[in-house]
Amino acid sequence: MTENPLPPCPECAGPYAYEMGALLVCPECGHEWPLASGASGGESGGASAERVVKDAVGNVLADGDTVTVVKGLKVKGSPSGIKAGTKVRNIRLVDGVDGHDIDCKVEGFGAMQLKSSVVRKV
Repeated sequence: MTENPLPPCPECAGPYAYEMGALLVCPECGHEWPLASGASGGESGGASAERVVKDAVGNVLADGDTVTVVKGLKVKGSPSGIKAGTKVRNIRLVDGVDGHDIDCKVEGFGAMQLKSSVVRKV
């Protein structure tokens, strides 16, 4: 068997960490930490380790970017939803709930959170 190339958990040193989006997760203790910190961060490098958020095609996103929605999204309370190709300006990256890591205002819908996997950087 090949050895796990991911670093051990910084909390419990468990060797079974796995990737989940932009995070590493330890199944033994449930600790989650950013993929970017890897083996270099640990407890001491928390402030210097930046979270990297990528769009659906792998481009790195930053605060203030303009993105395009790549697939139609259903919106609760709206009969039409957000159509593919809708431009969203001035995004803000956040640690959202349930994988929603972009905070933005979509014209015609208002403030909402989107997943980075459904947008493409313009």
